[in-house]
Amino acid sequence: MREHAPATSHHRGEPAPTYDVRAVQEKWLKVWAELDPFRRRDDGRERRYLVDMYPYPSGDLHMGHAEAWALGDVIARWWFQRGYDVLHPVGWDSFGLPAENAAIRRGENPAAWTEANIATQAESFRRYAVSFDWSTRLHTHDPEYYRWTQWLFLTLYEHGLAYRRSSPVNWCPGDRTVLANEQVVGGRCERCGAEVTRRELTQWYFRTTAYAQRLLDDLVGLAGRWPDRVLAIQRNWIGRSAGAEIDFAVPGRSAPVTVFTTRPDTVFGATFLAVAPDSPLAAELAELGSPGARAAGADNAGAAGAAGAVAAGPDRRADLDRHLLGVRRLSELDRQAESRPGSGVFLGVYAVNPVTGRRIPIWAADHVLADHGTGVVMGVPGQDQRDWAFATAFGLPIVRTVQPPADFAGEAYPGEGPAVNSANDRLDLDGLAVAEAGAAVIGWLESTGAGRAAVSYRLRDWLISRQRYWGAPIPIVHCPRDGEVPVPLDELPVRLPDLRGDEIQPAGVSPLAAADWVAVTCPRCGGPARRDTDTMDTFVDSSWYFLRYPSPHEAGRPFDPAAVDRWGPVDQYVGGSDHATGHLLYARFVTKVLHDLGQLPFAEPFRALLCQGEVINSGRGMSKSLGNGIDLGEQIGAYGVDAVRLTMVFAGPPEEDKDWADLSPGGSLRFLHRAWRLAGEVTSAPGADPAAGDVELRRVTHRTIREADRLLELRRFNVLVARVMELVNAARRAVDAGPGPADPGPDAGRGPDAGRGPDAGRGPDAGRGSADPAVREAVETVAVLLSLVAPYTAEEMWERLGHRPTVALAGWPAADPELAAEPAVTAVVQVDGRVRARLSVPPGIDEAQLREQALADPVVARAVGATPVRAVVVRPPRLVNIVLG
Repeated sequence: MREHAPATSHHRGEPAPTYDVRAVQEKWLKVWAELDPFRRRDDGRERRYLVDMYPYPSGDLHMGHAEAWALGDVIARWWFQRGYDVLHPVGWDSFGLPAENAAIRRGENPAAWTEANIATQAESFRRYAVSFDWSTRLHTHDPEYYRWTQWLFLTLYEHGLAYRRSSPVNWCPGDRTVLANEQVVGGRCERCGAEVTRRELTQWYFRTTAYAQRLLDDLVGLAGRWPDRVLAIQRNWIGRSAGAEIDFAVPGRSAPVTVFTTRPDTVFGATFLAVAPDSPLAAELAELGSPGARAAGADNAGAAGAAGAVAAGPDRRADLDRHLLGVRRLSELDRQAESRPGSGVFLGVYAVNPVTGRRIPIWAADHVLADHGTGVVMGVPGQDQRDWAFATAFGLPIVRTVQPPADFAGEAYPGEGPAVNSANDRLDLDGLAVAEAGAAVIGWLESTGAGRAAVSYRLRDWLISRQRYWGAPIPIVHCPRDGEVPVPLDELPVRLPDLRGDEIQPAGVSPLAAADWVAVTCPRCGGPARRDTDTMDTFVDSSWYFLRYPSPHEAGRPFDPAAVDRWGPVDQYVGGSDHATGHLLYARFVTKVLHDLGQLPFAEPFRALLCQGEVINSGRGMSKSLGNGIDLGEQIGAYGVDAVRLTMVFAGPPEEDKDWADLSPGGSLRFLHRAWRLAGEVTSAPGADPAAGDVELRRVTHRTIREADRLLELRRFNVLVARVMELVNAARRAVDAGPGPADPGPDAGRGPDAGRGPDAGRGPDAGRGSADPAVREAVETVAVLLSLVAPYTAEEMWERLGHRPTVALAGWPAADPELAAEPAVTAVVQVDGRVRARLSVPPGIDEAQLREQALADPVVARAVGATPVRAVVVRPPRLVNIVLG
């Protein structure tokens, strides 16, 4: 493929000048570097704040970057043209596993690999002409950044929102670290693809569940400004469920076992309880059900025959431990798969159903998860298919509590119907509908103290511990005397020790545990202590970076409150919807916490969200293993930056996937050449009054301007490009149809090049083209609109049109309402099928207006006369059919 465009025939048969893509790019990169046009000014103008999800520096930019940053740049450049003071910052999410794994392979510190990749990406971003304010640049691995990530941790810790506990966690054997639930996709690590297992570890968490209802409620305010699918994903992930907590007494145990259920109406059909096998409760109950415990607590021993279970003999704790060996090899997804046969172990103890008084066995069951709800499920096999399968597998009773329809042929029936088998001398639900029965049960539970109305959430606390080196150290010291001690703020940052690749090999515990760095003096008592050796999930780094950008060099605090108040929240956020349950949720959580603590004036971080689709190739995601990867650098080398950007933007709506195999950067390049040549054929002077020019061309120009604003507001950038192409075609026709240019004077059309010769500033096209000022108006409009998508070409056009750089700040054109008005169309009015009138109406006329105008027409009124009108069929803007009779 060639770097330069081929020469094409000029419209008069002469060779057109060659558009040298590489030379144009090098030329304008130097000019922009000198002008620094996109630096925010803080000069009192109305402000706009746009943030792209910042990249991970794992290598050079790829096709996904090319799409995402082209889309965000359209909006930023539009705002610049509109005259706003725009903050469009740049930074890198530079901690994380890829850098650490690369450092291990290379035997070096991760910083070397990270910073080399950042330098490569920064140069590529500059070449890609993204309108960044480079003075904002930040890197999350910089100690002056992660100092404040540690401050955030300590802030949450101080307010009870960061805590440490032992729990079953997702363990990635490939990366040898724990993963948050959001980082497990289909039972595998989202980063390396290894099958995830479960381990018991002591970990740090952020208490996101404390904000579950707020996170859910505030989605309402984002409707229409965030994609519906992202809102739906978050709503489902938070997963609010209303129901009841029911207390089941356990003989021999002082406290009841509490169950949350969304179907309290089915409690009469509860024939067993199922406990998460990896929960502390399961271990406790197994101990209670073992022979030694039964000797001391005969209540449970005396219930031997219930449900066919055996209450004497086996060591239930040993049974549970053997069962756990298999459970820990399963992912959460596997454990909850409905297609998987139920697996469990009887714990040797019983609970008392509060409404029936019957004892029901307690089992440890794989499908119950320790950190879902209370970690206990009420087994109602008559109304739940998984409970049916479990009860069938282990010979447990099945009692229906809802009457299925007569034609129901299944097993468990989860649907609506009248309650059955749900009455005793204290409570009678029989015949009640599900909702009525549920309300009655909750009332009875609350009156007897056996339960209460409750709400549960699917959302769980955010697991932030990572047993890896390349991340922000957790600023806690563990002291034998004082326990967990926060590192004082004036001692932040807790810097990572300088370790090489051979010193950070993953071993199931953090590599930091073996470093001399771990030994420290307790900040509270002065005695010997040890640093916490886990590092924070990189999502903590990105949960607040948009707050740092308005004051990126602030030294004594994480951000300047006045600057955040002035710029925040982010007006437009751009990035992938794959972060819906990760980064986007965490950023919302952190923003709400800081708002509640008086640190922020707003509670939502991003006013509007634009999510791009995926760039695929031949119907599949790009992958080295599939051999279908597309190298962005090669595409830019062959066609130039503008052609790649234009191709990405023109390919379809931002949210749709783009298949590179179906796209044509070569076609984009040819269009850019046509636009560039037009600029060289304008011979009227800058500032010439277009009012004396081609009226029809002016109409096209002003309709395009009017449409541009609407399409940009709707984020339909691909349609905007189509309108620009139509304007180029209209201008081309006007040039080709018009007379040769009048002599506009020796210096006209040459702007800053005036006085350097008769053709200076106009290139090889001098002496050809159009002196019609309407053509100039059209081509100047093309240059401004095209600057949003193809900045190099637009800058060249602007210069050829006699203007100084930069077109990026030229100012947004204003549409003349009269010229932009759509031409009238003819509406036919029929009375009983006969044409009675033809009306000239605007194309946007609505049904009511067209009906009123048709009935008011004198000719139509005479045709109708005194006959009653039976119907008026209106098809705006073309047809009205009046039916009499």
